[in-house]
Order: sequence, then C-alpha cells, then structure tokens
Amino acid sequence: MRCLITGANGFLGAHLARALCARGDTVRCMVREGSDASALAGVAVERVVSDVTRPDTLADAVKNVEVVFHLAGIRRATQRAAFIEANAEGTRHVAEAMVKAGARRLVNCGSLAASGPSTARRPRVEDDPFSPEEPYGESKALGEQIAFSFSDRLEVTSIRPARILGPLDHENLSFFKIANRGFILKIGGGPRPLSMVDVDDVVAQLLLQADLPQAVGQAFFSSSDETITLEGVMELAAAALEVKNPRHLYLPAAALAMLGAGADVVSRLTATKLPLNRKLARQLLVPGWTCSIEKAKRLLGYQPRRTISESIARSAKSYVEAEWL
Repeated sequence: MRCLITGANGFLGAHLARALCARGDTVRCMVREGSDASALAGVAVERVVSDVTRPDTLADAVKNVEVVFHLAGIRRATQRAAFIEANAEGTRHVAEAMVKAGARRLVNCGSLAASGPSTARRPRVEDDPFSPEEPYGESKALGEQIAFSFSDRLEVTSIRPARILGPLDHENLSFFKIANRGFILKIGGGPRPLSMVDVDDVVAQLLLQADLPQAVGQAFFSSSDETITLEGVMELAAAALEVKNPRHLYLPAAALAMLGAGADVVSRLTATKLPLNRKLARQLLVPGWTCSIEKAKRLLGYQPRRTISESIARSAKSYVEAEWL
C-alpha cells in the first residue's frame, strides 16, 4: 500500500508509521515546516513538508498515494476559529487534494470528544448524535462530517479514539507526575468512568480500517474493553512507579473548576502551558467519557490486545527511561 500520514510526527502518527513500515507498506509522512520530527527518527519513510491549512502545499503530499491516514490537527488553541481552520477545514483541504490526485481511501481520525461525554451508565455508540461540549470536540465533529461528505468520490472511514495511552505520550503525563509525587486525586461527585486505549491498539484498528471493505462509509470508536476512573489511573500509575503509600487527596468539583479557570489566566499572562486548564477541568467533571467498541468488533474483527493496566505500566516505564519523571 502506498500511503500518506498527515500529522505523522505526532504521538499516534509516529507509531502508525512504524507499524506500516514493519508490514512493508510505502509510507510518506507529512510534517509542517519547522515542526519537531524527532519522533520519526530511524523510521524508513519519505518525508514531505506540507500543511493541511495551506491547500497549495498538498499536491506533492498526496501524489501517487492510495490511502491517506488523516491525523493532523490541533488539540489546544485560544480561539474557536483556530480549531475549525485546522481540524475541520484542514480535513476538507486534504480530501479535495486526494480527489484531484486520484487517491482511493481516506482514513479520518476523529475523536470521542466529537461525540461528547457519556452518562455514567451508558457508553456512547456510533449512532448517537454528535454533542461536543467545547470547540475542539466541535471541530472534530465537523471534520468527520466533512470527510464523509466526500463519500461519492473517496472511500471514507473514520476512527474515534478514546483517550490514548502509550510510551512517551504527553497528554497523560501530568497524571503520572502527580502520582510520582505520592498523591492520588479523588474528585468530588464521582465516580466518573473513562474509556482509554493503548496507542498500539489504535494503530491496529487504523490498519483494519485502511484494509477492509466493510470499513467504508463507517465510523468506529476505538477503546479498551474496560473502563476506569481518574483515581484508578493514578493508583495504577503509582503502583507502576513503585510509589509507596500514596496519599489520596479529595478535591471538590467546584475547586477543580476554579483551578482550571485560574490556570488559563496564568497561561495567557505568562505564555506558559500548564498541565491543568479549563478544558481539562471540564472534561474531568462530566459524568463519564465512555464508548462502546462492539461495532468495531463486529464489522472489523477488532480486539484490543492491551489492558489499561498494561498500558499504564509501559507508559510509566517510558517516562522513567526518558527522565520525564
């Protein structure tokens, strides 16, 4: 398979590039000018400098490509317009370039955030209407809708991962840092179940969606078979890091909301990215973030291979080896 990965130098993209190369595919990796591509070091791929927000740069990226894994996007921005430009309109630009180049299949990377939070008892299923609670989720929902609007010209399929765990992931590092200092947060009003997934399981599902005809025209959640709570994540992280007798700290929901708002103010004034922000606080305070993977199991034969505990353990090991903790 001749394929292109947009956002290839990101956490998920780099893992996908290695998996594609390992099975003998021809892989082109798209990175933005000036971005850090160190995650692709030692991977036998072709690199092309391009930007999904600049359609005039995409022709060379999609030339002679069969399948595009569209992972590029942004997770943090101060303005809604920035999310829409990168995550929604960027998808449109990629799909339009694919049509012009004669590419065949678009594997779009959406997000559970597009569907919005679940209840504590019922996981999200793919047929539920989108109900995002913040601009990032809104932009990912719009991006998926744009992707499927090209179904008359491309084979389109979309994956919606839950929160992804894995070696050298930055998104969950703050939870491990707190656990490593001997503390476990218990947020008032819980428990709030979470779906999580190992990065290698997401990659395995991406490959299924690229290969199988039954994936076309369909969106699929990607997750572990289990659910967990934030408190459970930090307990497993503390155990993996061999922290003795960690202290459980109770944090009222209102206090977390205020801390998130205050952190945003500090970030704006100092231009410093803090581990806590209003968006993360809101995500942690909803009744649940869970999704069902029965559709992926039924149509794709997908089966997650790693438990959440195993994934947390290997994440912790990678942080220690990289001296991030």
